[in-house]
Amino acid sequence: MTARKRLPLNALIGIAIVGAIVTAALVSLAWTPHDPLRINFGARLKLPGGRYLLGTDEFGRDELSRLMAGAATSVWIAVLTVTFSIVAGSIVGVLTGFLRGWTDRIVMAFNNALLAFPGLLLALGLLAVVGANQYGIVLALGLAYTPSVTRIVRGTVLSLREKEFIESSRVLGNSELYTMARHVLPNCTAPLTVLATSMFGWVILAESALSFLGLGVPPPAPTWGNMLASARPFMAQASYLSILPGLCIALTLLGINLLGDAVRDWLDPRMKGEQ
Repeated sequence: MTARKRLPLNALIGIAIVGAIVTAALVSLAWTPHDPLRINFGARLKLPGGRYLLGTDEFGRDELSRLMAGAATSVWIAVLTVTFSIVAGSIVGVLTGFLRGWTDRIVMAFNNALLAFPGLLLALGLLAVVGANQYGIVLALGLAYTPSVTRIVRGTVLSLREKEFIESSRVLGNSELYTMARHVLPNCTAPLTVLATSMFGWVILAESALSFLGLGVPPPAPTWGNMLASARPFMAQASYLSILPGLCIALTLLGINLLGDAVRDWLDPRMKGEQ
């Protein structure tokens, strides 16, 4: 019998970190040690330990409960944003790459114009229009990252459209729509999986930055970004208020990046030797 292939170290660490964040987010939907929104001025700026395991903030709210609730917000926004970008970008990328012609030229000219803007800057402009709220962030970040998905899907489709199995589908009399859905789109799964994994990290970082700037989910709802922003006046007095959410963001990005590298190596082993 052949030995079972072990998971690489980066995959194990990535799965452990991402799994812990997702578990904390899911648990927070049903239970937190304390109410993350309950104000208790008698417990202001309590140091970590005792009843409040990770301390309290300037309003006496439990820091651990707020970090758990912030994880749920970040994960939910990331899931919705990545889903929106992948679906919209895949549709546009497949249609433009497969059909070509003037539609492809016009759409890709507009797509390249959007790619010229940094994603966060474009999201800031869109938030100014749609307003700062949870679903406004999803729409703004989703539209900001859709052009990247469109470009990658279109490039993959261009390499597929002249393949023999595509010609065979045409000879059999299948419609262009059937060929795109049945034969082209499934072959875009590998690059889309790698991109989606990376996009989770981009979205969480962008959402934290927007919340830090006051353009994310409005208080008192906790997010890691607005927890960092509110901790600025207390960095000398209660440094844990800024260290803990910053550590959560850093660990989440580390886990997602390690998991993304493992997914890329698994889907395309040739990339291992190019690191």
